Amino acid sequence: MAYADQQMSSSKIVSIGLVVLIHVLLGYALVTGLAYNAVKKVASELDMIDIQEEEPPEEPEEPPPPPPDQPIEPPPVVTPPPIVTPPAAPRPVIQQQPVAPPPPPPVVVAPPPPPPPPPPQRANPEPRGNPGRWANANDYPSRALREEREGTTRFRLTVNAKGRVDNCQITGSSGHADLDQAACKNLTRRARFRPSLDAAGNPTTGTYSNAVRWQIPK
Repeated sequence: MAYADQQMSSSKIVSIGLVVLIHVLLGYALVTGLAYNAVKKVASELDMIDIQEEEPPEEPEEPPPPPPDQPIEPPPVVTPPPIVTPPAAPRPVIQQQPVAPPPPPPVVVAPPPPPPPPPPQRANPEPRGNPGRWANANDYPSRALREEREGTTRFRLTVNAKGRVDNCQITGSSGHADLDQAACKNLTRRARFRPSLDAAGNPTTGTYSNAVRWQIPK
């Protein structure tokens, strides 16, 4: 028994050593590119690992060459249809409209001021009040009244710029001197006027003409 155990231990050690050797050889074969031959050689010696060698793939059979008397026809050449490129669309013409400048602001022209009114003009003096009260029947001279004398005295008064009488001139006598004198006396004392105005509107001297009718009241 001891001999048998010792023989089995020696075989086991040998097997382990062989396995380790195989691994080392495999590693070496992987590094050096000789893994296939090393594994095959080790397997044949040990006769322990059955490695089936892969058969190389069968190469495809080459087609038989055409008979020498038949010419090889070239494949028909198909001309591709021409590529028709559509004409490019014309580019739109962009017309820029000129921008009209803004209209100028309206010019406001102020109307000319109205002309000043013409200065008032008065060629002749104008009476103030009723001229019939300047000489009336109450002014009748007593002698002419007693003698019942009547008549019409025509006169022309010179009126100054203040509207007062500066002069009295008889232009038509009544036929009685006392009646004419009474007329100028009362007219000079009582008559008041708006004076005449020149072209500039300033008061000036003017004349006024009228008549006094002397008549005894009934």
